[in-house]
Amino acid sequence: MSRDLLRDHLEFFKELGVDGIRREPEWRWREADLTRSAPPADDPEVARPGSGGADLVRSAAVPLFASAADALAALKEDIGPDCSRCKLHRLGRRQVVFGVGNPNADLMFVGEGPGADEDIQGEPFVGRAGQLLTKIIEAINLRREDVYIANVVKCRPPQNRNPEPDEVEQCEPFLFRQIAAIKPKVIVALGKFAAQSLLRTTEPITRIRGREFKYRDAILIPTYHPAYLLRNPASKRDVWEDMKRVRALLGHPSQ
Repeated sequence: MSRDLLRDHLEFFKELGVDGIRREPEWRWREADLTRSAPPADDPEVARPGSGGADLVRSAAVPLFASAADALAALKEDIGPDCSRCKLHRLGRRQVVFGVGNPNADLMFVGEGPGADEDIQGEPFVGRAGQLLTKIIEAINLRREDVYIANVVKCRPPQNRNPEPDEVEQCEPFLFRQIAAIKPKVIVALGKFAAQSLLRTTEPITRIRGREFKYRDAILIPTYHPAYLLRNPASKRDVWEDMKRVRALLGHPSQ
């Protein structure tokens, strides 16, 4: 493994909450053909379980997941139905909104956080913005059940305010682990918070949309959030251009 790849590898696990590495042979990754979230079997570097990334580590103490669905189910159980890791649990949220869709999806959408409808129903993007997102997905010849949809923060901020840095810090490792389990080919970051969290940038969405970014093994496409489109319908044309690029990256034919 080159120095650059090793640095990226370690940075990824740092984001997940893993706090070190072990080089002993018994801690090395084992090949697992049935799990999509396993790294290469010949990878000599192994992350040591930490506070947030233990489920991604294959060792005698951590079971192999038979599928991405099993990995997501374990992650959902790890978060728990009444997470109290950040202050949002005492600011009026009803429930944790984990994520929904195909665990083996090639396309993943990442939003900001649940709104009022999502907080009630326990599913991301089910309100007006979610209905628009469904139409966007269908416009590229896919269905909601073909993709995976999640948010950076899993609990609704009060009055739908922007997530605060401490809330993002506590919750985004779970998003990273969702991505690691699903291994999508393309990630669409919906809006500023999703794009900035994944890309580790402070650039505004207006400056980074329309571009492609490498994110681990996926291509990340930042675009406007559907809620923004409801307020600024003229920007739908820009999002459509972004989605045509997504369709091409997935290898789907044009209409």
